[in-house]
Amino acid sequence: MSIRCITFDLDDTLWDCAPVLEAAERVLYAWLEEHYPRITAHLDLEGMFRDRRAFALRHPELLHDMTLLRKEWLAEHASRHGYPDELIDHAFQVFWEHRNRVDLYAEVATLLPTLKARYRIGAITNGNADVTHIGIDHYFHFVTTSAAAGASKPAPEIFHAALAAAGVAPEHAVHVGDDPRTDILGAGAVDMRTVWFNPGLKPWPGGRLPDAVIRELGELEGVLADWE
Repeated sequence: MSIRCITFDLDDTLWDCAPVLEAAERVLYAWLEEHYPRITAHLDLEGMFRDRRAFALRHPELLHDMTLLRKEWLAEHASRHGYPDELIDHAFQVFWEHRNRVDLYAEVATLLPTLKARYRIGAITNGNADVTHIGIDHYFHFVTTSAAAGASKPAPEIFHAALAAAGVAPEHAVHVGDDPRTDILGAGAVDMRTVWFNPGLKPWPGGRLPDAVIRELGELEGVLADWE
């Protein structure tokens, strides 16, 4: 079947996410230390990481919405340490500004415009990166977030929402992502074709195999040409 739509994961597919999040967490911690020191008096930076992970485990109903999850976590600390609710939005904004300071992989700026001329291009993300704030919204026809879909990858609902936004059937769509479970198995389960972005050549962990594996995003055009 002909390909009409390509969707991309964002974090760790179009940019390296770990250093971005680490930097954002450090900036947030320093900001809290300056403005709301009773919080950081009880938590060092690593303790803050652990505390937020523990909060997420206690609230699985929030895991599809990273923005709401973080704000609810901040609200808990505001209440616990006797600070006003205004802390929540201010602290989140500090984190979010730095969370969106990403360095695109080298191929992105040439690959996505080239593909957009031929296909519907979308993003499907469980995170709260904002393509408009980053300045790459012009690369996409649509963006589907887990917060808007009410479900995170690999749930079929988020992929169905993306397909509806694209206006294509799954057999006409390809999803490209780095995570075997959330991206490849999730998209494959709704009968989209899948391309595993695997720069480190990690072994496949099991389950339905991806339709293609690439080490660099620039290899995607060759994969698509083989499918035409």
